[in-house]
Amino acid sequence: MVEVMTPQTPQWWKKPDVKKAGILWIICTAVIGFVGVEFHVRSMVRPASETMSGVINLMRIFTWAAAPVAGLVGAMCITVLTSKRHYGDNPPAEADHEIRNSPRATALWVVVSGILCLFALVTGMIVLQQDNKAVLDTQAIQVNVVGQQWVWNFDYANGARSQDLYLPVNKPVVFHITSKDVKHSFWIVQMGIKMDANPGYTTETAVTPDKIGVFDVRCAELCGLLHAYMQTKVHVVSQADYDAWLTAHAAMEAGA
Repeated sequence: MVEVMTPQTPQWWKKPDVKKAGILWIICTAVIGFVGVEFHVRSMVRPASETMSGVINLMRIFTWAAAPVAGLVGAMCITVLTSKRHYGDNPPAEADHEIRNSPRATALWVVVSGILCLFALVTGMIVLQQDNKAVLDTQAIQVNVVGQQWVWNFDYANGARSQDLYLPVNKPVVFHITSKDVKHSFWIVQMGIKMDANPGYTTETAVTPDKIGVFDVRCAELCGLLHAYMQTKVHVVSQADYDAWLTAHAAMEAGA
């Protein structure tokens, strides 16, 4: 009696199309991660605070964390589009290793996705906790920020008031933000802080400017017809210049 030997079907991860998808996955992950990071970083402004530097670093981390997921989707699409076409009513012979029928692949996908989501959550909470600590700094300068259509007003502890924001370099500042009319959003672009200004409520955020210069303050919440023009400047100066400006403007307000 002659024993007929039937060729064994190779394990699914040894199939040519799976190997092809795996190689493309590595390539797509590297390309998406590198291009994504370069695009994000180059499209952002140069940081003027440690907070903004942290935002840029966070974008780098999250982009690389998301790159394997996007890379896998891209690799699967390229594999499908470049693979041999099958015609007829019956499935192709190699259809027995469809990844949707693999409990191990499904479990791996769920576990990896869960780990990535948990990583993003924990990292984000750590960053938020660091920002909240800055609000509690007892040595920080306190500035009241009032938004109204379509200007920003800044009030300082000694009675000074202005529509341009003045801050000393390397000194923590806590902003107490509210609105007189509709909802606004207080955004110092180069310092990476953004906080809603709600009528009837006061919200808080903090930052420590680390570069001398003139930077942008904008409203990031659609607040009416002239929303796009609700912007001003923040002047970061030396401590001596800040003290002189503060004293002069307090005297002006007192004499008004």
